[in-house]
Amino acid sequence: MGGFFGAVGHKDVVTDVFFGTDYHSHLGTKSAGLAVYNETYGLQRKIHNIDHAPFRTQFETLLEQFSGTAGIGCINDGDPQPLLVRSGSGVYAIAVVGVINNAEELVERYIAETGAQLAAMSGGGINTTELTAALINRRHNIAEGIRYAQDMIDGTAEILLLTAEGKLIAARDKWGRLPVHVGRSSDGYCVSFEHFAYEKLGYENAYELRAGEIVELTADKMTVLSEGREQMHICSFLWSYYGFPTSNYEGINVEAMRYRNGEIMAENDIRNGCLPEADCVAGVPDSGTPHAIGYANRSHIPFARPFIKYTPAWSRSFMPPTQVERNRIAKMKQIPVDDLIRGKELLFVDDSIVRGTQLRETVEFLYESGAKAVHMRSACPPIMYGCRFLNFSRSTGDMELITRATIMELEGSKGMEFLADYDDGSTPRGKRLRQAICARLHLASLEFQTLEGLQKAIGLSPDKLCTYCWNGKE
Repeated sequence: MGGFFGAVGHKDVVTDVFFGTDYHSHLGTKSAGLAVYNETYGLQRKIHNIDHAPFRTQFETLLEQFSGTAGIGCINDGDPQPLLVRSGSGVYAIAVVGVINNAEELVERYIAETGAQLAAMSGGGINTTELTAALINRRHNIAEGIRYAQDMIDGTAEILLLTAEGKLIAARDKWGRLPVHVGRSSDGYCVSFEHFAYEKLGYENAYELRAGEIVELTADKMTVLSEGREQMHICSFLWSYYGFPTSNYEGINVEAMRYRNGEIMAENDIRNGCLPEADCVAGVPDSGTPHAIGYANRSHIPFARPFIKYTPAWSRSFMPPTQVERNRIAKMKQIPVDDLIRGKELLFVDDSIVRGTQLRETVEFLYESGAKAVHMRSACPPIMYGCRFLNFSRSTGDMELITRATIMELEGSKGMEFLADYDDGSTPRGKRLRQAICARLHLASLEFQTLEGLQKAIGLSPDKLCTYCWNGKE
């Protein structure tokens, strides 16, 4: 996915931008960049690949090389950014977080209508940040251009710009699928995906943008350029998976939500008579752990950590470019605690089950380490659709999802007409799906959180949440 951070002040803000961007490292692993405004040199920029090295080691030398009173940074899993753009609205640096599903259509339309060109990358693809800038530049000013770009884009576009005058312009996606927070200090303002990033830097919470809202920030004030709206579809995975534990989105804390979510799953199992006689409850680290704590608190089954992730050398299992390498590193990170595994019946809680590849490796590892039985609970409902709006659960096709692949094995293409039945664990189809996945992953039992349970744990009105991955509804 990705995240961004920007700051503007009366004094040098490069250190704030550096650390603020670094605090978004949990959201992206492919590339990162910084752009800084300096009154003498104008806009300066640096981009690095971070596939095999964390943001901090790649950019720490810039603390001595760059200086300026405004700057932006971005970490992402997509195209290199921020980009420097020269347009009718002036020169600016731009970073975009999101997904453009209709990029090819927009490129063809842009070229046909303007006769201009866009720089092609290897293989002929287009940098989606450059495409977003091209759309913005089709209007007379940046605010109008952002509104136009977001109307044209099928997907999600959170936008952060740094102008040649040293101002920041931030825009939340028109459906508010991701957050944008504004912080305030005695010296200026900042804008961030994660609010804790600026709280650690001495800023206080000042504002959370509404869906579609656009603001301009200077060292002295925040100006609303385009009003937002109450209606939104914020991503539910922010709480169950993506978000850092200390994060708040729409005033709802991630860690607290995960505890509630685990408690609700345990209540469901107790009510349905399927609570296992496990020796302990454990989370698949890291994001599964708080869900498991909530489950243990409600079920009164002791919480334990039967294996520990060795993160000093292998900090990110998804860092390598191939799935084979990612699976191998994920397995190398798992260090068993023999006393808590051998001869024990274990109940694990994972944040979600997407393709099931790494989960199968984990279950095999537990049996190899002497586990008597492994039960699994998913903190999310069965994922039936690849995400169209962010990078979570994105795939070449929906059939890569373990749910879809299993349904195809059970019933063929006809089964795709009954996805709602397969989602519901109380129906014959729902029970068959869970039994088949258990057989595939060698699980003693498997249950999923219900959509209603997840929505209850979050606490927002269901019409404000994006639940596309589970029910196909935008």
